[in-house]
Amino acid sequence: MTTTEVTRDYEGSTIPVAGTYAIDPVHTSVAFHVRHMMVSKVRGRFAGPTGTFAIADDPLRSSVEVTIDAATVDTGEPPRDADLKSPNFLDVLQYPTINFKSGEVRHIKGDRWELGGDLTIHGVTKPVTLDLEVMGAARDPYGNTKIGFEATTKINREDWGLTYNAVLETGGVMVGKEVTIELAVEAASTPDPNET
Repeated sequence: MTTTEVTRDYEGSTIPVAGTYAIDPVHTSVAFHVRHMMVSKVRGRFAGPTGTFAIADDPLRSSVEVTIDAATVDTGEPPRDADLKSPNFLDVLQYPTINFKSGEVRHIKGDRWELGGDLTIHGVTKPVTLDLEVMGAARDPYGNTKIGFEATTKINREDWGLTYNAVLETGGVMVGKEVTIELAVEAASTPDPNET
């Protein structure tokens, strides 16, 4: 980037300057939680994803593409993780990745945004809306611009064909339908191919 600025103002929101930013998987987390046996929540995560943010001069024209390795699902319980990877749930041998491709970007107020797009899980693509917060931007000691976002959404896993369950003797089911997804993303600026 030729500019020394890393942020700009947009209708009361401090946002990164326009550019292309690659997700840093080491400093990015993808977490989820779901009801278990109707009495508690199981929490899990995936390894850091890959992808890019293309932040446009008009931020409402920005775009995001993210890919997650489905086989990295981790709830801290190996037998349960094996079940999640099996055809009962994610079927990672047949559907190795989870993908998100953004569509519409909407500014809500201040640093709050909404990011609409298509989420593909288990070979099924459905629209979702993420509540997104811009966390900031800074330049690291090596001259790279780093940006941060946090985002959350809730989905019904059965909409993506993840319908496996077990009925409890006391009523209810083993695994809840609603899954809360939480992302904390750090990305770094990528070189402009037009710069020499």
